[in-house]
Amino acid sequence: MNARPFTYFWLQIATFAVPPTAWAITALVEVATPESDPAASLRDRYAALSEQLEQSPLQKGLYLESVENSRASRGDIYAIVDYSIATVSDSLAKPENWCEALILHINVKYCHAAMRGDRTILSVAIGKKIDQPLSETYRVEFAYSVTSLGVDYLKVDLDARKGPLGTRNYHIELESTGLDGERAFLHIRYSYTYGFMARFAMRVYLATSGHGKVGFTRIGSGNSAPPHFIGGVRGALERNIMRYYLAIDAYLGALAAPTPQRFEESLERWFTATERYAVQLHEVDHDTYVTMKRREYLRQQTPP
Repeated sequence: MNARPFTYFWLQIATFAVPPTAWAITALVEVATPESDPAASLRDRYAALSEQLEQSPLQKGLYLESVENSRASRGDIYAIVDYSIATVSDSLAKPENWCEALILHINVKYCHAAMRGDRTILSVAIGKKIDQPLSETYRVEFAYSVTSLGVDYLKVDLDARKGPLGTRNYHIELESTGLDGERAFLHIRYSYTYGFMARFAMRVYLATSGHGKVGFTRIGSGNSAPPHFIGGVRGALERNIMRYYLAIDAYLGALAAPTPQRFEESLERWFTATERYAVQLHEVDHDTYVTMKRREYLRQQTPP
């Protein structure tokens, strides 16, 4: 059997996310309880993570955690960002701005926001880390919703029921609250569940083009297992949630530039940020990335 099709599908699978269903991943599910003040709950999480944020090996103010079992994977990023909550909310409460951010991700080839009935849909094309026609990409449609928007809190959910090779329940969740006038606390969750075909594709990918690639969590201790970066499914998950976070951060950071220069500024910010984590995230050189993204961004201006 040719491993390449399965490797390609897993590259697409590893780029996405979901909230785990209870039957699929009991170990990953958090008990859902009504929150009378979600902003206060997020600030409580900020206080609980103060030590991890202060001492993070990634960079000060940035913390990543992940978990997986045989049916699902989930990652969470917590970050102190140098933007006011007003900037975060004004920008990310608009679906079209998500497309401006998502296109920075090296595997995102196209994004378009549109209304279908009473729902907002983000149609996202996922592909390889090279130039590709859209006919060779995989299209995933996210239902976009702003589930909470207040003076000091934003929550946005992106959900897609189906993906390639039996993957399902894709979910990207972003919430943010203000810390002071110029900073906000950001939480991004990225998760998905998978069936037999997806697990098989994962094994093929990890044995071929994904072999040797790592994430950000250090594991192992003692003489028999010296500390090393995690690989496998969790490693792939961590690489992709970091790419999504850096895309959002680059988009927000570029807002200070004049409108005609914002996209170019966001490209530079995303590439520079990913190169700080070259062991995990380096894929192509600067000129290759920028040239590819300019073409994809122009293509994105045309509705599907």
